[in-house]
Amino acid sequence: MIILIGGEKGGTGKTTLATNLAAMRALAGRDVLLIDTDPQGSANYWVQSRDEEKVLPRVACVQKFGKGLPAEVKDLEHRYQDIIIDAGGRDSVELRSALVVAQRAYIPIQPSQFDIWTLNQMDELVETAKAFNPDIQARVIISRSSTNPSVHESDETGKLLADFANLDLADVTIRDRIAYRKAAKDGLAVIELKPKDLKAVEEMEMLYQEVFGNE
Repeated sequence: MIILIGGEKGGTGKTTLATNLAAMRALAGRDVLLIDTDPQGSANYWVQSRDEEKVLPRVACVQKFGKGLPAEVKDLEHRYQDIIIDAGGRDSVELRSALVVAQRAYIPIQPSQFDIWTLNQMDELVETAKAFNPDIQARVIISRSSTNPSVHESDETGKLLADFANLDLADVTIRDRIAYRKAAKDGLAVIELKPKDLKAVEEMEMLYQEVFGNE
């Protein structure tokens, strides 16, 4: 399966989601490849940290850029059971190219009006991609949401997504938890972090189920 984690807005936790899903997929016994298309290379650095700490199972990672991305992904699809693409937070050649080959696209946004405004362009990008990739499913994930139960930004943001023809709302919300940053530092997924943050683990397990189901 080819999964894209991408969007136009930076700072929404795309690499956090991509790396956690990649590690969890590897822990499930799948042969997974993480493709980093962001020039900042955060996903690649996460894999390097994982290798330095000798964390198993190992997650393979490559960096790919440019218009040739679809052909390269299609070639790599024959070598790996799952491919997770981490696309940087901007409208880029890589983001548009990944939409052409991904089976499922997940677009993290923070629960703010500024992030919602970027979804107009993402809705158009998905619509354009459907001309070449008609079966793509695109869902928005509310990410880095407040852990304060009295803050209802996520609920309000979700209601606004009904206006987009090509985007659905994912069933999981990812909160802004320190555990995600602690895990990333050592090349870990939150389910590998000790001691465990049970709420973060629950969120990531829900996201994994959302993305992969029983596959």
